[in-house]
Amino acid sequence: MPHLTLDYSSNLTTLDADRTLLALNRQLVESGQFAENDIKSRACRLEHYRIGIEPAPRAFAHVTLALLSGRTPECKQGLSASLLAVLQRAGLTLPGAEVQLSVEVRDMERASYSKAVIGD
Repeated sequence: MPHLTLDYSSNLTTLDADRTLLALNRQLVESGQFAENDIKSRACRLEHYRIGIEPAPRAFAHVTLALLSGRTPECKQGLSASLLAVLQRAGLTLPGAEVQLSVEVRDMERASYSKAVIGD
């Protein structure tokens, strides 16, 4: 915990997934809310997607941050805003196209969350 997923449209070729995940993870560490080794992140490049109905060129990057329940709305809003700022600094552009960036923070129920760590 937390689990961070970065979904992005495949036409967003300026996105360096590894560098962006590292920047997002650093932001989470800097928030003081999480231990560095508890952050799990992944990027999913989406080959099949649709943005609206017009044929205009469009792209998107969306971060979902799943957290154990119990944090205040203010804490979650702060995390959302700081992760969006990381996306905005990542230089995600598509010439001649609109690029939509978004962040969603979700609660995972503590009562049903299980975790095991194997090895060192």
